[in-house]
Amino acid sequence: MHCPYCRHGDSRVIDSRVADDGASIRRRRQCPECERRFTTVEQTQLAVVKRSGVVEPFARDKVIQGVRKACKGRPVSDTDLARLGQQVEEAIRQSGLAEVPSETIGLAILGPLSQLDPVAYLRFASVYRHYESVDDFEAAIDQLRATTPEREPVTV
Repeated sequence: MHCPYCRHGDSRVIDSRVADDGASIRRRRQCPECERRFTTVEQTQLAVVKRSGVVEPFARDKVIQGVRKACKGRPVSDTDLARLGQQVEEAIRQSGLAEVPSETIGLAILGPLSQLDPVAYLRFASVYRHYESVDDFEAAIDQLRATTPEREPVTV
């Protein structure tokens, strides 16, 4: 790491701390040449590989925006969406891949979304998995019923 003051080609790490909920590392450094201190922030870069082959940086906000469309009119708060976005990003980072196919991101969304709101899950899955018939929806509903505990019916 070059010193930002004297451009010396080396520096010594004095202190390291995790920042941004584990998404980055803050390091306090000192230049051995001019003895001045400075701070660096290191982040891993996740890249998304689209179906077309285009590579772009991962953006948690894009995940949240996509899920927000599926949750329109549903009792899902912005806090719930932020939590889901964080869960998806953590799952992708745990894969250890620097470049993640967009399909993998979609799969990472489906799990937490099915727990958050089954109707929003069906909406998202119908687009993501390209449902073509009512049978596709029925199969997805049957799968949800098999994996989701029974809920109390709402009485009006």
